[in-house]
Parts: sequence; C-alpha cells; structure tokens
Amino acid sequence: MADRKFGTCFFERYAKVTLETFLGERYSGLVNMDRPDLQATDHSLGIEVTRAMEENRNVADSLLKEMAGIERPSHDRDDYEAIIGSGYAYGLQDGRFIGSREYDYWRLAHPLKRIIESKVSKVGSGFYGQFSEYGLYIFCKDILPEEEISLTLDYIMELQMNLDIRYSTLYLSLVDSLYVCDLTIHDPVRREHAISRYRISRQQCRKFFTMAL
Repeated sequence: MADRKFGTCFFERYAKVTLETFLGERYSGLVNMDRPDLQATDHSLGIEVTRAMEENRNVADSLLKEMAGIERPSHDRDDYEAIIGSGYAYGLQDGRFIGSREYDYWRLAHPLKRIIESKVSKVGSGFYGQFSEYGLYIFCKDILPEEEISLTLDYIMELQMNLDIRYSTLYLSLVDSLYVCDLTIHDPVRREHAISRYRISRQQCRKFFTMAL
C-alpha cells in the first residue's frame, strides 16, 4: 500500500490491528480508505483515525533521526534498529521517540479538545458519508489520567448532543493502553461512562508495530 502524506497509513493499520485484536471479528474486515479512514465494506461502520498532542510538547526533542549517534543499550537494540529502519516509533520505547517518517504526523497534531471539536463538526455535517455507525480513533502521545478521559467523554457528548449524525464510540490509543468508550451510554448525574481499558504489553506493542509497517 502506498504511503499517504505524513505516513498516515502506518497509524491507520496500527489502529485496525489493535481493534481486531481486542474487539474481535467485526473489525477484521475494515479496509483503509478515506473519509473515514477505516470502513466496513457494507457501510455498517466507519472509523476516522486521527492524533492529538499537547501544543507545548516539543516534537523535535524526541525525533530519533537527531539521536542516531547515541549509544544504544543492547537490550533495546532491536527496537532502535526497527525505528531507524522503518522511520516509525509508535508503540516502541514507551513512546519516548518519534521516527523520522512520522515526524510531520505528530507535528501537525492538534490538542485533544481542538481535534474533537473538528471531528465532531465534520461527522455532524455528513463529511464522512453514509454509515450506520461512526467511530473516532485518536492516537495520544501524552499520558491521559482516567479523570481526563472521563472529562473528554463529557465534552464530546456535549458537542454532539443535538446532532443527527454522531460518533457512537471513541477509541483512545495510548502506547500502553487502548480505551474504548461507548458514547451512547452516559449518566450525567453520576458522571458515569462505559469505558473499557485494554492494556497493551511490550510484546504486543512490538507485534502491532511490525504488523502496521
């Protein structure tokens, strides 16, 4: 598959692998398209894949191509060689590095609140076409505490409350976890959400990385 601008296909493949691994057969038939990025061929499900990063994070500081001369510990050598050879780093080395080919992908990322505003507006306008169900998958480079995830769900539900077309599921991908958030179930009084967390081991990180290349 030819790379799209900023190497987005790597992340879209990574998203599909995690969804299929943790959530099962329904996601195995998704194909990498556009508007949205992952689609069921029968239009039962469309998932937009995007990324969020805090504005104050200096991406260049962790750009691996600028660190190619550092001494690499033997137990991490395979990871470093994979990052340098592929140009991607997501999922490896606890998320500390950004590969040369994914640099612009993260550099152009909006903070979480702004990217949600943009994507909710697009799905509500019909930008992503006609699907029975819509999902939003967001790669996060920064650690999100549980409370912030709950606040994020409150925010997206408030934004799309009066929309005819809306997301039913939010997927938040951190290096060590995938959070699957049901946007159709919400108790505003108790502030309870339906959130499932799937922990991603280091071995799984390497597997997902390899499968997404």
